[in-house]
Amino acid sequence: MIFFENLNLVNAPYLDLFNRSFLKTVEEDSFILGNQLLLFEDEFAKYVGANHCIGVGSGLDALILPLLAWDFPKGSEVIVPANTYFATILAVIQAGLQPVLVDPDIETYLLNAKIIEKYITKQTRAILPVHLYGKPCNIGELKELADLYNLKLLEDCAQAHGARYLNQTTGSNSDAGSFSFYPTKILGALGDGGAITCNEEELANKLRALRNSGSNLKYKFQYLGINSKLDTIQAGFLRVKLSDLNNKIQERRKLASLYSTNLLDHVIKPVHDKSSYDVYHIYNIRHPERDKLRKYLFDNGVQTEIHYPIPPYLQPSIKGKLKKIHFPASDEIHSTTLSLPLSYAHTTDDVLKVVELVNDFV
Repeated sequence: MIFFENLNLVNAPYLDLFNRSFLKTVEEDSFILGNQLLLFEDEFAKYVGANHCIGVGSGLDALILPLLAWDFPKGSEVIVPANTYFATILAVIQAGLQPVLVDPDIETYLLNAKIIEKYITKQTRAILPVHLYGKPCNIGELKELADLYNLKLLEDCAQAHGARYLNQTTGSNSDAGSFSFYPTKILGALGDGGAITCNEEELANKLRALRNSGSNLKYKFQYLGINSKLDTIQAGFLRVKLSDLNNKIQERRKLASLYSTNLLDHVIKPVHDKSSYDVYHIYNIRHPERDKLRKYLFDNGVQTEIHYPIPPYLQPSIKGKLKKIHFPASDEIHSTTLSLPLSYAHTTDDVLKVVELVNDFV
């Protein structure tokens, strides 16, 4: 069986370094907001090209905390893509704000400035684009639009560590970037975790307080915060993997190129844009008989996934909470999308075998 993901194989090359990192954290006797976290925050900020990095407990918290930090009036609107993972929309709701879902570009699956502008109202306070599947949005254009309407721009970078558009790394050229270190991400921990990147020092200091119950000074609580800190042990593990991240992304891109070159055009493949450096958190194809293709692959020893089988606007928890419920592009994407195996654990032979099977089915 060619598994969709095998985290044992992904993490096996790092086990000795993980052990050393773990022992170092134990020796330092500093487990909460400890030295390994401080070092990781500095290194990840430099990797992204941002002034600050604030490690938090999850990718969801990395989205919620900037929205809280900006103190928008309750019910203010935040524009998000209709085809994103549910957590993006959940973050907006948890922050007491109103998500305004917008259909993406059907070719890139991303939001762009031309699509978004007509949805901006007097209640809009922020734009929250998602670099879905590891393909970066054109943040430069989105930033121009946000500046024009005096809006905050918050990037959901959960699937796009190291991705670039016009050599601008995701999370570096906006008001804030939110990252997830869930174990299957481009940069994955051995547990949950997340981070926020930003360039403004005042925002960074407020975020550090908000993640620590609202306190930057022991026993003094400036804000009504939450408890959401990136675990120091996990930060040490992430430092190990960060040092090798660019090499791993290159391996991932080579496998993606094999798919794109060899898959027949009867399946819809990811679009390629010379302006963007995609990192392929997901290698996504689309096919009108997606479910039959998925079963055929599984019957022949290939495990796939669907990202995502239920659109966020059809989730029962937000029924009746959205202004619009008709999203034709997103409906098309969710009903035809299929994610093929592509991870640090896969080989050229794995990918070529999957290609052969997909082409045989077509």
